[in-house]
Amino acid sequence: MISYNEKNAKNKLPSRIMVVEDEAIVSLDIQGRLKSLGYDVAGIATSGEQALKLIEETSPDLILMDIMLEGDMDGIDTAAKIKKYHSIPIIYLTAYADNDTLKRAKITEPFGYIIKPFEDRELNLTIEMALYKHHAESTLNDNRRWLKTTFDSIDDAVITTDHRGRIKSMNKAACLLMESDIDNMFGRDFQEAVDIFESATMESIKIFSQNDSVLGDVVLKSPQGTIPVSVNISGISEKNDVVGKVVVLRDISELKKSEDALKKSLSQLRRTFDETVVSLTAMSEKRDPYTSGHQQRVAELACRIAVKMRLSAEEINCIRIAGILHDVGKISIPAEILSKPTRLTNLEMNLMKTHSEAGYEILKGISFPWPVADIVIQHHERIDGTGYPNGLSGDNILREARIIAVADVVEAMSSHRPYRAALGLPRAMAEIARGRGTAYDPEAVDACTQLIEEDNFSFETRTEI
Repeated sequence: MISYNEKNAKNKLPSRIMVVEDEAIVSLDIQGRLKSLGYDVAGIATSGEQALKLIEETSPDLILMDIMLEGDMDGIDTAAKIKKYHSIPIIYLTAYADNDTLKRAKITEPFGYIIKPFEDRELNLTIEMALYKHHAESTLNDNRRWLKTTFDSIDDAVITTDHRGRIKSMNKAACLLMESDIDNMFGRDFQEAVDIFESATMESIKIFSQNDSVLGDVVLKSPQGTIPVSVNISGISEKNDVVGKVVVLRDISELKKSEDALKKSLSQLRRTFDETVVSLTAMSEKRDPYTSGHQQRVAELACRIAVKMRLSAEEINCIRIAGILHDVGKISIPAEILSKPTRLTNLEMNLMKTHSEAGYEILKGISFPWPVADIVIQHHERIDGTGYPNGLSGDNILREARIIAVADVVEAMSSHRPYRAALGLPRAMAEIARGRGTAYDPEAVDACTQLIEEDNFSFETRTEI
């Protein structure tokens, strides 16, 4: 796998990492590791104040921030100030994983956490993940700005009237469209001055007999000829009385050209989106090779359950993406725990349970068209409130998360794990049947049962949704 750092080294210098660490030995160790991994060390700071000053001088690509720092500001305080004035991804280095610290840290929206002590591979993977996510967010933000500029450049003709339909004002686009100016149009009856007709019958439309409405298939007769337009009519009310109207005329021929350009842009955004999802999944599964393919199989079963439940195509697509990404937070869990061949201790299990919150932190900044981050953080919640991390219950859990929860249990019990052999589908089905209506959504359980027992679904013979 080519790292983000290696991929971009062809076009620019290696990524520059700033280290904020007040323990000299640890700082030197991190510097050595970064250099051996092919990164440049942009600077070293031992306090928050020094870090803020150094950022102005070095402009690093990423910051490794120890939470516990000497001075008046700890790492979290420092990260908050950096976030306010700079767009630099921050990864926390910490030996502490208590809830209070994590809650404070979440507010600063870090790009990752590394629990000390850590391995080179963990450091490299977390940095690459943060750099990639930051790059993806920057690209999406650039595309948003481009789209906004495109929309803003579409000049609609706007005409306002009083309650009797007399023209009071026109914008520049309206003047250009009508090849006139406000001095000539002011006070004229809108119906007489602006000729709007049905495109099919060419019958005149009485605009002021229309309530607030949108007319999409009409034409405007102007000095330029017949122009297809859409018309948006809105009343101006004052004390429940209509005191005027705003009429917006949009040249549909230009809009169609813009729509074609937007379709191409949206197609590119869709490709970027799909590539981002695939990359996020691949990175998380490299941390947990024993469950490789688990997220895809869960997504497959969850989508099939959603089809049985007659959810819409959009809802099913949402479940597919959330299912593929539901365990992405495991990238924050030490590899030794993920691959441990024996059952986890209570401490290890509590750390493992943070993966849904870590997944939320990774995904919440990405502008998905669905609540993917919320689904990911809720996929271990249970109907009776016994799940984690927030003990949600009933309808407070998103339906998509309830469906993924059922699919997750069935797939996990049916597959091999480092600490046990596969338990098989019968045991998995018995588990969800036992928890139907208490731990698990009854409709999702019934749909899953029908899939496996009546439709003979199996992970070996699954088909793409």
